[in-house]
Amino acid sequence: EDLFLEGISQLVRLEKDWVPGSEGTSLYIRPAVIAVEPVLGVKPSDHYYFFVIMSPVGAYYAAGFNPVKILVEDTYVRAVPGGTGEAKTGGNYAASLKAAQIAKKKGFDQVLWLDGCDKKYIEEVGSMNMFFVYEDVVVTAPLTGSILKGVTRDSVMKLADTMGFRIEERQIAIDELVADIRAGKVKEAFGSGTAAVITPVGVLSYKDEPLTVGNGGVGKLTQKLYDTLTGIQYGKIPDTFKWVRKIS
Repeated sequence: EDLFLEGISQLVRLEKDWVPGSEGTSLYIRPAVIAVEPVLGVKPSDHYYFFVIMSPVGAYYAAGFNPVKILVEDTYVRAVPGGTGEAKTGGNYAASLKAAQIAKKKGFDQVLWLDGCDKKYIEEVGSMNMFFVYEDVVVTAPLTGSILKGVTRDSVMKLADTMGFRIEERQIAIDELVADIRAGKVKEAFGSGTAAVITPVGVLSYKDEPLTVGNGGVGKLTQKLYDTLTGIQYGKIPDTFKWVRKIS
């Protein structure tokens, strides 16, 4: 880990001119590993290349920090427990593209996946882990082996705890969520991810029924989490968690 972090630090120092300075922008860093053994067949490789791609980026969604529209996918599945759903692998992206393409054509920004076995429980959006805010409780799906153990997910949970919210990692049935949104019990919904950072969700659509979450705007906790997390990242707020690695 130390060797990896020092390598990333050296690379950022070398390519520092690519680091953007505008608010809401960043230098996206994507480490990757690919197999390079010259064999035609199906087997684990004995040789790999490790490399890092970097690029200056703006907001992940074209709308920026504004509520997005999410389609709940109940036909296709992305991952099941015991597979590679919890890993950041190319195969996971491939499994999500068909449903994402259909969602885009229907006017949605992303797909919310249900569990691959029963298509009953909320899992994650293709680009981010999901959170649902009730009165003083923040609910998110548990790590059961089919969703990503997001670094930003962990940061959100720690920050929300310091803000007086109780965190519940539990299975959330889609029928329960729909009923709670209709009843006004779900005050906010948002996603978290390296690229997405914190993204508010304004509309969730299930079985052709668009459901407005809260008032459809950016919720108070969502805004506070975004401001706090980006404030720490940009050095405007003290990093009491020791998340930031400064590169001179």
